[in-house]
Amino acid sequence: MAEGDRTALRALYAATAPKLFGIILRILPDRSAAEDVLQEVFVRIWQRAGTYDSKTAPSHIWLSAIARHKAIDWLRQDKAVRLIQADQSWLECLADTGDGETDLARRDALARCLGFVEPDHRDCLILAYCEGWSREELAARHARPVNTIKTWLRRGLLSLRDCLETA
Repeated sequence: MAEGDRTALRALYAATAPKLFGIILRILPDRSAAEDVLQEVFVRIWQRAGTYDSKTAPSHIWLSAIARHKAIDWLRQDKAVRLIQADQSWLECLADTGDGETDLARRDALARCLGFVEPDHRDCLILAYCEGWSREELAARHARPVNTIKTWLRRGLLSLRDCLETA
């Protein structure tokens, strides 16, 4: 692909587009916007294929990072950052809705465990990982330094991990 081989691009698209689309959909629940971002992701991949270094990261990590960053950029460009509603609609974007009963059990466990996370930490976790907010945006929202937000995110993730491991 780095040499301009369009067949290689088609093969990469066929192999990775569904996974990358899933990553994008977790950040951008608007399917139409997610499709646009996926197209931009593959344009970026095509443009930067020559810069990829397999020694730095596996290809799936590199591709996923491009998809995630493009989706977050899309949110910021369109000022589409939404506040979390009290009806827990955020839960839909945290757990994959693809496999029925297993998914429901995971979502229930996640909802229960999020209930144990301190409210400010939970807010930051949801806005960062579900809505794509930056640490700087979270710091402004909570009137705290960025380093405090980093600490809250880390503590929140550790708390979730500990709770989910015992669930």
